[in-house]
Amino acid sequence: MLRKNQGGFTLVELMIVVIIVGILAAVAIPMYQGATERAKASEAVAALGTIRGAMRVYYAEHGTYVGTGAAIGDKVTLANVLDVTDNDLLGRFFSTECYTFDAVPTAAAFDIECDGANSTTAQAGEVAAIVRSINQNGDITNS
Repeated sequence: MLRKNQGGFTLVELMIVVIIVGILAAVAIPMYQGATERAKASEAVAALGTIRGAMRVYYAEHGTYVGTGAAIGDKVTLANVLDVTDNDLLGRFFSTECYTFDAVPTAAAFDIECDGANSTTAQAGEVAAIVRSINQNGDITNS
């Protein structure tokens, strides 16, 4: 027995819905990835600014930047010399180990780099590979 007024969706209607969902996903996924990259860059720049501020304070007190052998990723240097703790730099994407001197600092200049390859805070399987650097003048560069 067939009923004339059976409810339900036709195959064409279901296919149209699947196509629309596919188009929305094709647009939304790249937008989400772009937002994630911007978030990583913002976190790196904020932490680099924190380190730069500590370096400027050290310079004001000592007339020179932290010694040529120091590495920003060295937690002892950060905590004892610059008074910057892990909590000052800890974020979602980068850990303290990601921040290093890009070049050997001199008495009047430095360049600090954030490289996400060493991050211990990234989610499993996720690499926070974004590189930003800052110098004593506050100039941010993308590497």
